[in-house]
Amino acid sequence: MPSEAVMPGFANALLILAAVVLIVRRQTQPQRMSGSKRWWLLPVLLGYVGLRGSGVVDTQHETASLVLLGGEIVVGLLMGAAWAWTSRVWTEQDGSVWTRGTRSTAVVWVVGITARLGLMGAGLLIGIHQGSGALLVALAASLLVRAGVLELRARALHPATALAGGVR
Repeated sequence: MPSEAVMPGFANALLILAAVVLIVRRQTQPQRMSGSKRWWLLPVLLGYVGLRGSGVVDTQHETASLVLLGGEIVVGLLMGAAWAWTSRVWTEQDGSVWTRGTRSTAVVWVVGITARLGLMGAGLLIGIHQGSGALLVALAASLLVRAGVLELRARALHPATALAGGVR
């Protein structure tokens, strides 16, 4: 029977894999922006799951671990912003707003993942052991910034509807 310490890490790994597969699938196809006021919900849930788990901060190397986590979050924020700004956003004739990742978006993903792997490798070299929670928090930061920037870009296409509470 798996130990309780292994299961949360395994569950987080599955959650990360599922989120990345969903995100990549959605980015390769045009996606209608719904104008939902809940665009922040998935990133907040991922962040919560990441922070509630053990292993976000290595108690043996607290300061270095927090610096590494901060670096992960900064990379996540930068990746989310670059991801949103490299995505194409347009309006159809019916007034609906659509988005789709571009080749530049793919480059952002490769650079972001490489930076995260570099941070993880540096942490391992100095003996920091962080669980998958740090990765979930960084992914949540990316998704939150991306969704927020895309929402702002969509509202800029429809300034009148922005006053009414969202893109329709």
